[in-house]
Amino acid sequence: MPKAVLKNISEIRRHFHRNEDPIYFISATNFNLLGLDEWCKNFKYICYIDCYGGKHPNVFCPSEQPHAEFQSIEDINNYLLQHKEVIDLIKRRGGKPKFVFLMFDEETERLSKELGAEVWFPKAKLRQSMDNKIETVRIGNKAGVPSVPNVLAEVKSYEDLRKTCEKAGIGHDLVLQSAFGDSGHTTFFIKNEADFRRHEHEIVGEGEIKIMKRIDCRGSAIEACATKEGTIVGPLMTELVGFKELTPYRGGWCGNEIFSTAFPPKVRQQARELTFKFGEQLRKEGYRGYFELDFLIDKKTNDIWLGELNPRITGASSMTNHAAFAHADAPLFLFHLLEFSKKKFNLDVEELNQRWADPAMIDSWSQMVIKHTDDTVDIATKVPETGIYKMNEDGSINFDRFDYHRRAVESENEAFFLRILQPGDYRYEGADIGIIVTRGRSMTPGFKLNERGKRWIHGIKQGVEGRPLPVAEAGPAFADPAFKIM
Repeated sequence: MPKAVLKNISEIRRHFHRNEDPIYFISATNFNLLGLDEWCKNFKYICYIDCYGGKHPNVFCPSEQPHAEFQSIEDINNYLLQHKEVIDLIKRRGGKPKFVFLMFDEETERLSKELGAEVWFPKAKLRQSMDNKIETVRIGNKAGVPSVPNVLAEVKSYEDLRKTCEKAGIGHDLVLQSAFGDSGHTTFFIKNEADFRRHEHEIVGEGEIKIMKRIDCRGSAIEACATKEGTIVGPLMTELVGFKELTPYRGGWCGNEIFSTAFPPKVRQQARELTFKFGEQLRKEGYRGYFELDFLIDKKTNDIWLGELNPRITGASSMTNHAAFAHADAPLFLFHLLEFSKKKFNLDVEELNQRWADPAMIDSWSQMVIKHTDDTVDIATKVPETGIYKMNEDGSINFDRFDYHRRAVESENEAFFLRILQPGDYRYEGADIGIIVTRGRSMTPGFKLNERGKRWIHGIKQGVEGRPLPVAEAGPAFADPAFKIM
């Protein structure tokens, strides 16, 4: 008897409501796919950090075991997959396990295979290739999605850089990006030789560098899913970048906003069209599933330029998958699971994309990722716990109640806080304290932090206390810089 074909959103939702195979999101925290367990039966989180103090019914955090210092999220995932308590959980729950990750490598794939699990993402080798910022430009060019005027070249010295830029006609006010890494750590603003000298060790000898003309732009993010039926596109979001109250990293991502009028209608539509074209090219390159694009939008002309491809879920995924369209139809990530499930489905992607482009499908939310921004190291003794907080009339905030649903936020005077930093952890420059999610905007129309946003940040930071390191202790030897866990 032939397998039934899923023909509409209702049938897709029912399919996952009745899912029998265990699906696990394995990562440092469950932040990226927050709430997905309520859309998919037998969906569980296996996490290194317990953000909920053991109170989340679908989050499993094994006890701490000795391990080498983590240098990446991949290291964390590989540690978890070898942990006896994790192995026991997966075997005890049985079935045919499926794993999804924020980041993984070939070692993760090997360990998954040993556990009899399928990784529901394209191969690590393909993702690594796509993650190369130089490759992004090439894919974009093929798709007709333009990047900021740039040249790709090895850089041997400042003089060599100047010659390359003169030949390319892009001037000398530049933004340089190395092929891999988090944009906040591998993006360099070079206007003169002094700027170059400051970052020379991170540029020279790093292979091909993306050298871009510097433009006055706004950052934006959009997520999509490349399926056999076509590319499904989410909403265009603003990005919070480099705010000193949130991050010590210039150019570092520190949050997003989603609201229906984030950009002019023409810009929103063009971004959606460019994302669809990019997704269709990704399918030709052999990639399928979830991805995110950063677009740079010129403040004066509203021209749209491709900034970056992330071939995976991202820190913005929680925003995309909680938007009004997700509640009306289904979260975007559910289509990723569907694509890898081998379940036959027919979807009118064009009609779905048109529906999701409707401003009524987008409600207003913002999220801010709060890092420790001072150049100090101590040990955290008290950190605000996960849950719902209220802002008082005088701007102070207080803990109201525990919850793990961000939809429990009822008004702009409430916020959901997800704790990352745990009591007993080192609090160092760049350490993640947590994520605060609110209704409404956290930026002004001029894309500066608004007063409400600043009060939420201040209130959370005020709630963190620490004690000095013991005299004999020099502090942790962190990878420089500490890697991003979201």
